[in-house]
Amino acid sequence: MVSIIWAVLIFLGVFYYLFTGNIEALNNEVLTNSKKALELMLELMPVIVLWTGLMKIAEDSGLLFKFAKFLSPFLRKLFPEVKKDSLALGYIASNIAANMLGLGSAATPFGLKAMDELQKENPNKKEASTPMITFLVLNTAGVTIIPTTILAMRVMYNSANPEEIILPAILATAISSISGLTLDYFIRRKKK
Repeated sequence: MVSIIWAVLIFLGVFYYLFTGNIEALNNEVLTNSKKALELMLELMPVIVLWTGLMKIAEDSGLLFKFAKFLSPFLRKLFPEVKKDSLALGYIASNIAANMLGLGSAATPFGLKAMDELQKENPNKKEASTPMITFLVLNTAGVTIIPTTILAMRVMYNSANPEEIILPAILATAISSISGLTLDYFIRRKKK
């Protein structure tokens, strides 16, 4: 669905340039922005590779599953339907840890594995289960303590004070997480 939305937006943009007779500007935008996108990708890649590697080391060493045990009381309250020994809880904790570090790209594999494990426990394979919905809310709103990717981008673009984003990021993600989980809780209660 997202690819369709992007395709429509790109088509509308190209159509607008052609309709207004501004083909030269279209060519300039395509060439300049392609170069900027490549530069951004190449500058962000070391940060993403470093943190993804550290997350992999933490996973292989068992540190993430120790973090999962630490979060276990909290996760048990959020996901009461999930079995206590489920791998899903470990992957959910890993996803939370990566999101706390502002590493959406490193959190994605853990999120996909968590959803896969939750789907295995889902009695109705055609509908998302309650734990799957709760995890989606938690993952989408995810509390970010250190917005690593944003900090890296601010440093790349020579921000005078790149770390000033930390407190607003913590506040915004905390508010969105609390709001999302509260709404999820009330919807679950209403369904029962």
